[in-house]
Amino acid sequence: MLQDKERTMSETLLEINGLSAWYDPSKKVLKDLSLELKENEVVGLIGLNGAGKTTFLKVITGLLKGYEISGKTFRGENIEFRDNSFKDKRYVVFAEDRSFQYFTFRDYISYVSHAYRKEMHDVDEMIKGFHFEEYADVLLKDLSTGNQKKAFLITGFALRPEILLLDEPVNGLDFQSTEYLYSLIAGYKKYGTLLFSSHILESITLTSDRVMVLEEGHITSTFEGDQINATVIREALKYDDV
Repeated sequence: MLQDKERTMSETLLEINGLSAWYDPSKKVLKDLSLELKENEVVGLIGLNGAGKTTFLKVITGLLKGYEISGKTFRGENIEFRDNSFKDKRYVVFAEDRSFQYFTFRDYISYVSHAYRKEMHDVDEMIKGFHFEEYADVLLKDLSTGNQKKAFLITGFALRPEILLLDEPVNGLDFQSTEYLYSLIAGYKKYGTLLFSSHILESITLTSDRVMVLEEGHITSTFEGDQINATVIREALKYDDV
């Protein structure tokens, strides 16, 4: 019994309880949201546009100050989202990111490597996988939205943080790059835990070990294993076009 308890505790990576968040205090986007991420799993967070997916990622990456929370722990220890000790554990790729516009991809990935004090892995392989060869030395500001997305995705996967967070990662990618991304997502649990948000059902069902449904600011359903199928999740979302 004690061994089972210890094993369960060791598997919990990030735990969040009672999170509410807002841009306008009178209009809460997240409402008493609670979730748990385990070691070495891929979790899909699905919800319709406006459900609060990006807001959640902004909170846990320290970009949104308008929130209140009952508890937040990383491996059982209390954390602050903006503390460097937690920042070192995670990397986020947002749906749209206009930062570092006067860096090339190679400039940016070198900067991230030094900032995190970590080696970058499989960079050349991912450049080929995303068909990014001719863009690696182009300023980010001169890249299309899809190629900017590729630059940040390659950086995140090369960094291999303990928690990799992806916000609508498929948006802006061509078919081949999307298929390649699915393989990277599905295989990430060899290196850490990956949480990605999406409103595209295919991306969730093809890659996730667990799926959480976000509606009206909180998690309404969780699916895993054989429960992860399009029909069941559509019914949970109560929306036929997802």
